[in-house]
Amino acid sequence: MKIGYARVSTLQNQTFEIQDRAILAAGVEPENVYRDRVSGAKTARPGLDHCLKMLRPGDTLYVYKLDRLARSVGHLLSLADDFEKKGIDLVSVTDPGIDTTTAIGKLVFTIMGAMAEFERSLIRERTMAGMVAAREQGRIGGRRPALSRDQIVELQKIFLGSGKTRKEVAAAMGIPRTTVYKYLNPDSSLTELAERILKAGEKLEREEAN
Repeated sequence: MKIGYARVSTLQNQTFEIQDRAILAAGVEPENVYRDRVSGAKTARPGLDHCLKMLRPGDTLYVYKLDRLARSVGHLLSLADDFEKKGIDLVSVTDPGIDTTTAIGKLVFTIMGAMAEFERSLIRERTMAGMVAAREQGRIGGRRPALSRDQIVELQKIFLGSGKTRKEVAAAMGIPRTTVYKYLNPDSSLTELAERILKAGEKLEREEAN
């Protein structure tokens, strides 16, 4: 069975006429065309959800353009992978080469999938490198530490010289006690996080000096 899907944006004054005409010209029956009037970034698409539920192995889904179907390249490739597993073909009536009923169309999608995976690998690599750098500087999850190296040193001096508890020091300095707990142990020694921040600062100073 040939099934169609059309989407127009709520952000623009659009109609389904052009998309419907092209999809129907491809041989899709009017009662088999599902529609959504939502912007491209919206996750909720009841028309698409209904359309996907109706698709069966051997069916072909027709869309006017790929950007009418998917929210992103990742979403598109996820749909395409699901279609392939279920034996469903995908045809874009205006995007050249996007027709998985043909060998060339399948090849185009294979290349798109490989490029998307390559991009994901680069993103993962950059993310991991950023997390390593953040940990070296005492940050967790890439967040900047609440106190700088100099502030940690000053905090430890105040704690040692005041005879106050960590809670009392926090109140006196006007900072959350959880911040003090992050950097100072009850015996006035620095926590592992504070030590990492100080070491990262020393390393940066040596690099700058060289």
